[in-house]
Amino acid sequence: MALWAQMTPQLQYLPTQTLNELYPDTFPLDVRHYLASWIEEQRWENFDVDNMEQKPQARRLLDQMVHLLQEVAQHNPNVVERVKLQHISRNLSVFQPQPMQLVRTVRDILRKERHILGPPATNGTPQPAREDGKTDVDNLVLKVLEIQNCRQTLHQLQEDLNWEKQEMESIQGQNELDPQHSDQVARQTRIQQLEYNYSVCAKKRVQLLHEAVCALEQCQSCLILRIKSWRWEQHRATIGVHFDDNLGPLQTCENVGELINSTAILEHNTASKSTCATFRNMSIRKIKRADRKGSESVTEEKFALLFTTEITITGCESPYSIQAISLPVVVIVHGSQEINAMATIIWDCAFSEPNRIPFIVPERVPWKQMCEALSSKFMSEVQTQRCLDGYNLHFLAQKIFDQPDISEDFSNMPVSWAQFNKEVLPGRNFTFWQWFEGVMDLTKKCLRDYWSEGLIFGFIGKQHLHVILQNKPNGTFLLRFSDSEIGGITIAYVGPSDNGGRKIQNIQPFTKKDLDSAGLGDRIRDINCITHVHPDLPKNEVFKKFFTGMTSSTTRTSQRTHYPFVPKTSVSVGMHFS
Repeated sequence: MALWAQMTPQLQYLPTQTLNELYPDTFPLDVRHYLASWIEEQRWENFDVDNMEQKPQARRLLDQMVHLLQEVAQHNPNVVERVKLQHISRNLSVFQPQPMQLVRTVRDILRKERHILGPPATNGTPQPAREDGKTDVDNLVLKVLEIQNCRQTLHQLQEDLNWEKQEMESIQGQNELDPQHSDQVARQTRIQQLEYNYSVCAKKRVQLLHEAVCALEQCQSCLILRIKSWRWEQHRATIGVHFDDNLGPLQTCENVGELINSTAILEHNTASKSTCATFRNMSIRKIKRADRKGSESVTEEKFALLFTTEITITGCESPYSIQAISLPVVVIVHGSQEINAMATIIWDCAFSEPNRIPFIVPERVPWKQMCEALSSKFMSEVQTQRCLDGYNLHFLAQKIFDQPDISEDFSNMPVSWAQFNKEVLPGRNFTFWQWFEGVMDLTKKCLRDYWSEGLIFGFIGKQHLHVILQNKPNGTFLLRFSDSEIGGITIAYVGPSDNGGRKIQNIQPFTKKDLDSAGLGDRIRDINCITHVHPDLPKNEVFKKFFTGMTSSTTRTSQRTHYPFVPKTSVSVGMHFS
């Protein structure tokens, strides 16, 4: 209870806003006051909030907290306080689904309290400043925590706003005499309030970002000053002055990880007139991750490598120190995280602004910017000169916005990070980026030449496909990327219907595993029901260069059963997408 005893006299001097941020609605000041001793006896810092194996332990702490608070309420002679505490104990059930959130909340509160008080001096009284710039570092940490809270609030406000607007669209245009008209007015008021709250929170985040940058600069200044002092003390040690060569405290400042083999020789290339250092066996021994809120993933957390070097110029007394940070880095522990980590890097590199605060990037961008990024990435990854055309990009817009029946221009429609790689596509168990990356990987490994020569139509919507093939003769086909599987390509073709007409069918998608056993050219050759690739080119002429083990037509015909196909589905007026 020692911490709370020191904190209590300071509460009256704290601004109301600071108190509200320090003790949120989910963990009010009353809980901190009545359970002070028990709270400070628990080992909150021993928890790893990302370790789900500690979830039962966190739940036990939550149950103990609720039980203790209820006991305090029962023995409180003040009726008002008793009812209030009972109400608070019931509200703590908000942590039941995620007890680790309680651990994070209490831990952050205790950290902030220690920061406000500062460490005890030798006589036991608080002192305002801390050695080695620790106060500045803690201030920076607090700013980062506030930014994370603000970001989570913005996300929640945006979700609420989207929901209210969607509901509003369903009741618009009602007559003023309609009984539900009042609901429309009330909903419009809520939308306006949410928009105002979002604007206020967004401005607060910008202010916090600027304050965090200032705090970072202060930390850097203190660290550099301390290093210079350390070097001067080392210099004076040659004449016997006491010198503490322990660099431990300095190593723990602006540092969230530990690298192995992190030094290399800077070599000069006289031919190119450049210098280069190669870190051949550098690796990360450990990493300190920031607290995450809500649905945030480790693959969304960005780090940077700080490169430092000293250059000595002949004739100059002091060396020149040079520093530079790397592009954003995402640290993962398993290959299964690589695709999502790459999404974070791509979003940052594609949509960050020049001279930005590292690594701030917009949460939403216009679709036209996304088009440029997707097309450039596709060409680079596949190593092709053929870009995604307007038809491909329009279908991608229909897919990410879940508007398959819209033919209008999507250029200025905002697309969010969540739509890109957090929310799964409707009816699927994967995100837009995971699906798009699967197509890139398949094309790079199995279909590069087909794509580069324009033999694959690529991304296409069902309406456009129907328009293209509806008047074509039986046997006409085109190649398109699968819509239902990650990393698949399928054949859409015109075939005869049961009533003597024509219908459009889709063959079961081929994956990399399928194409490794038999290439796309051979599969096309051995399917009898397809004869001409759109618009009307004979398949045996167009795909001849991709055939393997060519024999006579008679022998080849007998071999066509080697690569059977399975129609995915068929309809007479439209087509099923895979």
